[in-house]
Amino acid sequence: MARFCCFGAGCSELTGHASATSGKGKGCQGQVKVSYGFSLVRGKTNHPMEDFHVAELAEVKGNELGLFAIYDGHLGDTVPAYLQENLFSNILNEEEFWTHPDRAITKAYEKTDQAILSHTPDLGQGGSTAVTAILINGSKLWVANVGDSRAVLLKGGEAIQMSIDHDPNAERGAIENKGGFVSNMPGDVPRVCGQLAVSRAFGDRNLKSLLKSEPDVKVEDIDHTAELVVLASDGVWKVMNNQEAVDVVKRYKDPQTAAKQLVAEAVKRDSKDDISCVVVRFKMYVAGNS
Repeated sequence: MARFCCFGAGCSELTGHASATSGKGKGCQGQVKVSYGFSLVRGKTNHPMEDFHVAELAEVKGNELGLFAIYDGHLGDTVPAYLQENLFSNILNEEEFWTHPDRAITKAYEKTDQAILSHTPDLGQGGSTAVTAILINGSKLWVANVGDSRAVLLKGGEAIQMSIDHDPNAERGAIENKGGFVSNMPGDVPRVCGQLAVSRAFGDRNLKSLLKSEPDVKVEDIDHTAELVVLASDGVWKVMNNQEAVDVVKRYKDPQTAAKQLVAEAVKRDSKDDISCVVVRFKMYVAGNS
């Protein structure tokens, strides 16, 4: 049975069960029609689903917001679940959000990580990546991330990566300066101290002295050339590049269908990890025109 969740600027529909979930919603922000869809499928591993998402439209202090995120947990689902419940509210509660969103996002990421670490007895030793996208009044898209969950914007016909994959090799110097090391074992990805495949993450108390929770933040104008943005966990990006993902998604006008097809393509390509994605479509319109 479908479950409906309505917000001030739109309405979303959620369907699914424990191993697969999908949904969609739509609304307007100024001259931009915003529609979104999401799809999550549990991987072929023996642990519970560790990918979580946010996809909603909301009105805050007279401003129209789109809040979208993918959180990819590891060593349990408690940290991504915590992020799903708290990260966006922490960002919006920062005093500087409306004047300097980049500063507010960075502060909120780091404060949220400190809160997670302080709750370690409850949340365990695990961690999570994050990629968040905030659409403000249909005109600015602010994307931030830690880890290897990724956001790709299709604008002007070009697939623009809005996030940075935090690969341990890329930050090897900083990790080694703090007393750690990066392993590069044959047949495996680079790992911090032979354990974690990303150099930035929320949580991970046992490795925290070597890891950052500071996000990379990027902003892009949303205009008539911006078509869509895809947020996805590495269950997608392990088996396809940015252009391949965009090529799948842009075939479908309905973003929920697009999200489900992207997940299906990742499964077809033998992705064994949890797979999750959010697809957001933008359409400019002018009042009085059809």
